[in-house]
Amino acid sequence: MDLPQFLIADNSELKEAIFVLHTQYPRFLLNVANDEIHWMEEFEKEDKAELESQTASLIEQALQFYDKEMENFE
Repeated sequence: MDLPQFLIADNSELKEAIFVLHTQYPRFLLNVANDEIHWMEEFEKEDKAELESQTASLIEQALQFYDKEMENFE
């Protein structure tokens, strides 16, 4: 099964939070209200440099996805 690269998630217990889930490596959950990231991967020390170089781009893509999806709701 092919999953979309990004999904939007929320939870009724966290009323102020909306999340974007990145489903591909490196998997993460981004809180769009405060830009907090929860990584769903275990990283080796040698992966750290690659991860740091990808993080800004992935966050930007996640936020662009969120903005586009919210425009579709209007």
